[in-house]
Amino acid sequence: MKKLKKKRLSRSGRVMVAFLVLLVPVAVTLFTISAILWVNFGKHDTITETATALFHIQDRKTGEAVPQEFIPIYIEAAKEYNIPWTLLAAHHRIETRFSTMKTDVSPVGAEGPMQFMPCTFVGWDYPGCKELGKGEIPERDKIDPAVIEQYGGYGIDANGDGIADPFDIEDAIFSAAHYLSDSGAADGNIEKAVFTYNHSEQYVEDVLWYYREFEEQRIASEKRVKK
Repeated sequence: MKKLKKKRLSRSGRVMVAFLVLLVPVAVTLFTISAILWVNFGKHDTITETATALFHIQDRKTGEAVPQEFIPIYIEAAKEYNIPWTLLAAHHRIETRFSTMKTDVSPVGAEGPMQFMPCTFVGWDYPGCKELGKGEIPERDKIDPAVIEQYGGYGIDANGDGIADPFDIEDAIFSAAHYLSDSGAADGNIEKAVFTYNHSEQYVEDVLWYYREFEEQRIASEKRVKK
């Protein structure tokens, strides 16, 4: 009887050991994933912030929501240049309907998601920049951060890939933030900044309507989260 009991305990022990052996790599994997997520969220706290309420902001004229994938970029660019991120969302909505238009080059030559004239992006001191600002700028110069710095342009290499591309969503949004900030938005002169971006009273009216709309919803959303 004693031998049978001893044998049963031995088998149970082997099962327990096997279970622990299998559990160790699982625990290590979970720990590693948790550590990575903790570090990433620590570095990009705005993603956590936007994941709560800000993703629910929408265009009440059409019911179209502000695309989730753009909100963290708006926020990061706005923080960098000390302007409201909802102003960037409003510009993006007016310029290219959040990058959903069939073409991202306008008839007058404005380019990319935020519709920069090449001379504004590269700099008006670039040779040949005049009138509306289409200019005769070779593609290699148009995306070269060194050239842009030399000629005082607003183009930004936001993602660190070595080029400042008006057609890249991150570069375009950061460049727009740079331009709006320098045009008065960082000092609270929102209307002046919008008019500088596009000298049209109707354009200013449209952008400001969406800006106020998105701001109102942002404030309401953040209040709901805090309750």
